[in-house]
Amino acid sequence: MANVSYNNGSVRMEEALLKPLCEVLEMIQTRVVTDSTYFGIPCQRSPLDFWIYQEIIFTLKPDVIVEIGSYCGGSALSLAHLCDQLGKGRIIAVDIDHSRLNQTVKNHPRISFVTGDACEVFDKVSVMCSGYTSVMVIEDSSHEYQNTLNILKKYSQLVTVGNYLIVEDGICHHGLNTGPSPGPYEAISDFIDNNGDFKIDRTKEAFFITWNPRGYLKREK
Repeated sequence: MANVSYNNGSVRMEEALLKPLCEVLEMIQTRVVTDSTYFGIPCQRSPLDFWIYQEIIFTLKPDVIVEIGSYCGGSALSLAHLCDQLGKGRIIAVDIDHSRLNQTVKNHPRISFVTGDACEVFDKVSVMCSGYTSVMVIEDSSHEYQNTLNILKKYSQLVTVGNYLIVEDGICHHGLNTGPSPGPYEAISDFIDNNGDFKIDRTKEAFFITWNPRGYLKREK
């Protein structure tokens, strides 16, 4: 990635309208990775994509949101707070390492934690989702191609018709020169080519800038 460090207000929008989009994406990435928090907890998620998430969640009101990749738990807490406002829903946070979780996240009654490799703990998560009529999944783990594809194949089974399987960070080498290559973007392509139950919903890239290009997969059947 290029050495872009003006993420602290030293370069202002009205003074930089001719900057190329690739530089703007790097600026946002720096801010998201180094300084972004939710309720004081590190949360490495694009705010534009999170706005789309809340629109989806408000519309579909899922019973369960499975989040694969928890980090410090900021994103899980943000999802739980949305469920609080709706008065329904629970979060299943899956991560190979939950040692960094903030205590506030651990204490939230809507969040359950499953520790382990996502594919290895799939059966446990599947049992936790059984009996619910509306389930969505957010895949935000290592972003390596094969790992992402394996997760999509397994966890797509949990997503209910009309709901979403969201794949984070397809922007790797498709907007940002960072992350695995091949990565999520390529895994999405191979998954879609072999699974007719899902379609890529590009209407969810409504702000144009997204960290999840081709990553909003809607289950249609």
